[in-house]
Amino acid sequence: MPPFRSSGGRRRNQPPPPKSDKGPLLLNERIRATEVRLIDEGEATIVSRAQAEALAQEKGLDLMVVSLESSPPVVKLVDYGKFRFEQEKKEREAKKNQHAAALKEVKMGVRIGEHDYQVKTDRAKEFLQEGHKVKLTIRLKGREIQHPELARNLGDKFVADLTELGSPEMGPRLEGRQLLVVMAPSSIPNKAKKQTSEQAKSKTAKPAAPAQTPASEVPSSPAPEPALSE
Repeated sequence: MPPFRSSGGRRRNQPPPPKSDKGPLLLNERIRATEVRLIDEGEATIVSRAQAEALAQEKGLDLMVVSLESSPPVVKLVDYGKFRFEQEKKEREAKKNQHAAALKEVKMGVRIGEHDYQVKTDRAKEFLQEGHKVKLTIRLKGREIQHPELARNLGDKFVADLTELGSPEMGPRLEGRQLLVVMAPSSIPNKAKKQTSEQAKSKTAKPAAPAQTPASEVPSSPAPEPALSE
Protein backbone atom coordinates (compact mmCIF):
# COMPACT_ATOMS: atom_id res chain seq x y z
CA MET A 1 0.00 0.00 0.00
CA PRO A 2 1.52 3.38 -1.01
CA PRO A 3 2.29 5.78 1.86
CA PHE A 4 -0.27 8.46 2.66
CA ARG A 5 0.50 11.85 1.13
CA SER A 6 -1.10 15.10 2.28
CA SER A 7 -3.17 16.81 -0.43
CA GLY A 8 -1.79 20.15 0.75
CA GLY A 9 1.81 19.28 -0.12
CA ARG A 10 3.57 20.72 -3.13
CA ARG A 11 3.89 18.48 -6.14
CA ARG A 12 7.30 17.23 -7.12
CA ASN A 13 7.52 19.31 -10.32
CA GLN A 14 5.84 22.42 -8.90
CA PRO A 15 8.26 25.35 -8.36
CA PRO A 16 8.49 26.79 -4.85
CA PRO A 17 6.58 29.98 -4.13
CA PRO A 18 8.40 33.29 -4.49
CA LYS A 19 10.61 34.08 -1.53
CA SER A 20 10.05 37.31 0.34
CA ASP A 21 13.60 38.56 -0.05
CA LYS A 22 14.55 41.97 1.27
CA GLY A 23 13.42 44.61 -1.16
CA PRO A 24 10.92 44.53 -4.04
CA LEU A 25 10.46 41.34 -6.04
CA LEU A 26 11.45 41.00 -9.67
CA LEU A 27 9.34 39.16 -12.20
CA ASN A 28 10.82 35.65 -12.49
CA GLU A 29 9.89 32.15 -13.54
CA ARG A 30 8.26 31.43 -10.18
CA ILE A 31 5.51 33.92 -10.94
CA ARG A 32 3.23 32.18 -13.40
CA ALA A 33 1.31 34.91 -15.18
CA THR A 34 0.63 35.10 -18.90
CA GLU A 35 -0.41 38.78 -18.72
CA VAL A 36 0.76 41.71 -16.62
CA ARG A 37 -0.32 45.27 -16.04
CA LEU A 38 2.79 47.14 -17.14
CA ILE A 39 3.61 50.61 -15.76
CA ASP A 40 5.91 52.49 -18.09
CA GLU A 41 6.47 56.26 -17.95
CA GLY A 42 3.44 56.74 -15.71
CA GLU A 43 1.03 54.81 -17.96
CA ALA A 44 -0.43 51.38 -17.13
CA THR A 45 -1.40 48.96 -19.89
CA ILE A 46 -2.21 45.26 -19.93
CA VAL A 47 0.21 43.36 -22.14
CA SER A 48 1.37 39.80 -22.47
CA ARG A 49 4.25 38.69 -20.31
CA ALA A 50 6.37 38.09 -23.40
CA GLN A 51 5.78 41.66 -24.58
CA ALA A 52 6.72 43.08 -21.17
CA GLU A 53 9.93 41.02 -21.03
CA ALA A 54 10.85 42.01 -24.59
CA LEU A 55 10.29 45.70 -23.81
CA ALA A 56 12.39 45.45 -20.65
CA GLN A 57 15.21 43.78 -22.58
CA GLU A 58 15.00 46.43 -25.31
CA LYS A 59 15.29 49.30 -22.79
CA GLY A 60 17.84 47.54 -20.60
CA LEU A 61 15.53 47.71 -17.57
CA ASP A 62 14.00 45.27 -15.10
CA LEU A 63 10.43 44.27 -14.40
CA MET A 64 9.75 45.01 -10.73
CA VAL A 65 6.61 43.55 -9.18
CA VAL A 66 4.38 46.21 -7.67
CA SER A 67 1.46 44.00 -6.67
CA LEU A 68 0.92 40.24 -6.95
CA GLU A 69 -2.59 40.45 -5.52
CA SER A 70 -3.95 42.27 -8.56
CA SER A 71 -5.25 40.41 -11.57
CA PRO A 72 -3.16 40.52 -13.68
CA PRO A 73 -0.08 41.26 -11.52
CA VAL A 74 1.22 44.82 -11.69
CA VAL A 75 4.84 45.29 -12.77
CA LYS A 76 6.94 48.36 -13.44
CA LEU A 77 9.91 49.07 -15.69
CA VAL A 78 12.80 50.25 -13.52
CA ASP A 79 16.55 50.24 -13.27
CA TYR A 80 16.59 47.83 -10.35
CA GLY A 81 20.19 48.49 -9.36
CA LYS A 82 19.62 52.24 -9.26
CA PHE A 83 16.31 51.74 -7.47
CA ARG A 84 17.92 49.65 -4.71
CA PHE A 85 20.73 52.18 -4.36
CA GLU A 86 18.25 55.02 -3.86
CA GLN A 87 16.21 52.94 -1.38
CA GLU A 88 19.27 52.08 0.69
CA LYS A 89 20.38 55.70 0.61
CA LYS A 90 16.99 56.82 1.96
CA GLU A 91 17.13 54.16 4.68
CA ARG A 92 20.59 55.32 5.74
CA GLU A 93 19.43 58.92 5.85
CA ALA A 94 16.38 57.95 7.90
CA LYS A 95 18.54 56.04 10.40
CA LYS A 96 20.98 58.92 10.55
CA ASN A 97 18.22 61.39 11.32
CA GLN A 98 16.71 58.99 13.84
CA HIS A 99 20.01 58.73 15.73
CA ALA A 100 20.65 62.46 15.40
CA ALA A 101 17.39 63.42 17.13
CA ALA A 102 18.29 62.44 20.68
CA LEU A 103 17.02 63.40 24.13
CA LYS A 104 19.42 65.85 25.76
CA GLU A 105 19.25 66.39 29.51
CA VAL A 106 19.79 69.57 31.50
CA LYS A 107 20.01 69.36 35.30
CA MET A 108 19.72 72.11 37.88
CA GLY A 109 18.70 72.71 41.47
CA VAL A 110 16.09 75.07 42.86
CA ARG A 111 18.80 77.31 44.33
CA ILE A 112 20.66 77.75 41.04
CA GLY A 113 22.22 81.16 40.46
CA GLU A 114 21.11 83.46 37.66
CA HIS A 115 24.39 83.09 35.74
CA ASP A 116 24.37 79.27 35.92
CA TYR A 117 20.69 79.23 34.96
CA GLN A 118 21.42 81.37 31.90
CA VAL A 119 24.28 79.06 30.84
CA LYS A 120 22.08 75.96 31.06
CA THR A 121 19.18 77.69 29.31
CA ASP A 122 21.42 78.78 26.44
CA ARG A 123 22.67 75.20 26.14
CA ALA A 124 19.08 73.93 26.00
CA LYS A 125 18.32 76.44 23.24
CA GLU A 126 21.24 75.09 21.22
CA PHE A 127 19.87 71.56 21.59
CA LEU A 128 16.42 72.64 20.35
CA GLN A 129 17.92 74.50 17.38
CA GLU A 130 19.78 71.31 16.43
CA GLY A 131 16.50 69.38 16.44
CA HIS A 132 16.95 67.54 19.75
CA LYS A 133 14.46 67.19 22.56
CA VAL A 134 15.47 68.63 25.92
CA LYS A 135 14.72 67.06 29.29
CA LEU A 136 14.98 69.34 32.30
CA THR A 137 15.54 67.70 35.68
CA ILE A 138 15.19 69.90 38.78
CA ARG A 139 16.44 68.15 41.92
CA LEU A 140 14.98 68.74 45.37
CA LYS A 141 17.48 68.13 48.16
CA GLY A 142 16.78 67.72 51.87
CA ARG A 143 14.02 69.96 53.13
CA GLU A 144 13.50 71.42 49.66
CA ILE A 145 10.99 68.61 49.12
CA GLN A 146 8.67 70.55 51.45
CA HIS A 147 8.58 73.40 48.94
CA PRO A 148 7.77 71.83 45.55
CA GLU A 149 6.46 75.19 44.36
CA LEU A 150 10.08 76.35 44.03
CA ALA A 151 10.80 73.63 41.49
CA ARG A 152 7.52 74.25 39.69
CA ASN A 153 8.18 77.98 39.40
CA LEU A 154 11.66 77.28 38.03
CA GLY A 155 10.23 74.77 35.54
CA ASP A 156 7.62 77.29 34.37
CA LYS A 157 10.35 79.89 33.89
CA PHE A 158 12.42 77.42 31.87
CA VAL A 159 9.46 76.66 29.60
CA ALA A 160 8.71 80.36 29.12
CA ASP A 161 12.33 81.11 28.19
CA LEU A 162 12.32 78.38 25.52
CA THR A 163 8.86 79.03 24.07
CA GLU A 164 10.25 80.57 20.86
CA LEU A 165 12.24 77.42 20.03
CA GLY A 166 10.05 74.61 21.38
CA SER A 167 6.95 73.53 23.22
CA PRO A 168 6.50 71.38 26.35
CA GLU A 169 5.92 67.75 25.46
CA MET A 170 5.69 66.71 29.09
CA GLY A 171 5.34 68.48 32.42
CA PRO A 172 6.34 70.28 34.44
CA ARG A 173 5.63 67.12 36.42
CA LEU A 174 6.80 66.26 39.93
CA GLU A 175 8.12 62.73 40.37
CA GLY A 176 9.48 61.98 43.81
CA ARG A 177 12.35 64.34 44.56
CA GLN A 178 12.61 65.81 41.11
CA LEU A 179 10.55 67.84 38.70
CA LEU A 180 10.70 66.86 35.01
CA VAL A 181 10.05 68.87 31.86
CA VAL A 182 10.50 67.66 28.27
CA MET A 183 10.69 70.27 25.52
CA ALA A 184 10.24 69.30 21.86
CA PRO A 185 11.77 71.45 19.11
CA SER A 186 9.46 73.60 17.06
CA SER A 187 8.81 72.60 13.44
CA ILE A 188 9.59 76.13 12.19
CA PRO A 189 13.00 76.19 10.47
CA ASN A 190 15.72 78.25 12.09
CA LYS A 191 16.04 80.52 9.04
CA ALA A 192 12.34 81.32 9.18
CA LYS A 193 12.62 82.08 12.90
CA LYS A 194 15.57 84.35 12.26
CA GLN A 195 13.68 86.21 9.55
CA THR A 196 10.62 86.47 11.78
CA SER A 197 12.65 87.87 14.67
CA GLU A 198 14.37 90.35 12.34
CA GLN A 199 11.01 91.47 11.00
CA ALA A 200 9.71 91.90 14.54
CA LYS A 201 12.76 93.97 15.45
CA SER A 202 12.31 96.18 12.38
CA LYS A 203 8.67 96.78 13.31
CA THR A 204 9.45 97.70 16.90
CA ALA A 205 12.41 99.94 15.94
CA LYS A 206 11.65 103.66 16.19
CA PRO A 207 11.82 105.61 12.93
CA ALA A 208 14.95 107.71 12.60
CA ALA A 209 14.51 111.41 13.17
CA PRO A 210 14.97 113.58 10.06
CA ALA A 211 18.45 115.05 9.76
CA GLN A 212 18.62 118.70 10.74
CA THR A 213 20.45 121.12 8.48
CA PRO A 214 23.18 123.11 10.29
CA ALA A 215 22.36 126.75 10.82
CA SER A 216 25.43 127.79 8.85
CA GLU A 217 24.08 126.03 5.75
CA VAL A 218 20.58 127.47 5.92
CA PRO A 219 20.32 130.13 3.15
CA SER A 220 19.63 133.59 4.53
CA SER A 221 16.69 135.56 3.17
CA PRO A 222 17.66 138.62 1.06
CA ALA A 223 17.70 141.96 2.92
CA PRO A 224 14.81 144.33 2.07
CA GLU A 225 15.64 147.18 -0.30
CA PRO A 226 15.70 150.70 1.28
CA ALA A 227 12.68 152.91 0.61
CA LEU A 228 13.26 155.85 -1.80
CA SER A 229 12.59 159.31 -0.36
CA GLU A 230 10.53 161.72 -2.45
